[in-house]
Amino acid sequence: MWYKEDLAFIHDVGFSDYALKSAPGILEILKQNNIKEGLIVDLGCGSGLSAQEFVKANYQVFGVDISESMIDIARTRVPEAKFQVGSLFQTEIPPCHAVTSIGECLNYQFEANSDRKMLVHLFSRIYNALKPGGVFIFDIAEPGQVTQETTTKNFTEGKDWIVLVEKEEDREQRILTRQIITFRKVGEHYRRDDEVHRQQLYETVEVTEKLNRVGFEVQTMPNYGEYNLPLNHTAFIAKKLI
Repeated sequence: MWYKEDLAFIHDVGFSDYALKSAPGILEILKQNNIKEGLIVDLGCGSGLSAQEFVKANYQVFGVDISESMIDIARTRVPEAKFQVGSLFQTEIPPCHAVTSIGECLNYQFEANSDRKMLVHLFSRIYNALKPGGVFIFDIAEPGQVTQETTTKNFTEGKDWIVLVEKEEDREQRILTRQIITFRKVGEHYRRDDEVHRQQLYETVEVTEKLNRVGFEVQTMPNYGEYNLPLNHTAFIAKKLI
């Protein structure tokens, strides 16, 4: 289980900036590509923050996330959208005008057999699902998330909750490991929970080559509109021309 009840709640109330501040830039990309309506498939949709903005802009949304707790929040937040619990690497992607995956979702190793072949397979499925002129908008975390041979520790505190995160990066394997401890006030007491998240870090050139191989025309950037991504993150616009 990942993003269980308490971490899903904390992520939603305390870490909404990434999704909300990315949304105007993403909507502008859709407009620039003449996608003014239709279905957006949001892979790794989390608690529905992006979906909320897409629906406000009159798009239809189908969101997929591996966390049941995240999907519960998303269904409450955006009843107009359709949501499904499942792996973005395995869920069937319906015909659509755009696919999004915001917040380094493609890096997560929630699958027992996550590897680079799964990434190519996913890109191929997305390409086949997109209508001609459709776009795939997403971002990745690259190597260099943690200073070499160091472990970083930090905490974030909110109303009735605190989250502690320890990050370590294996430069050789390009794996980022996050040990996450949450404390959330339930009644009179604080409840503790622990999760370990692993991410496969990708180089921009490697991902671009995989997208090109599938048939996409690719543009990369360090931002979504006015929102600059964190250090060592890249955003992609992959367009299906025909």
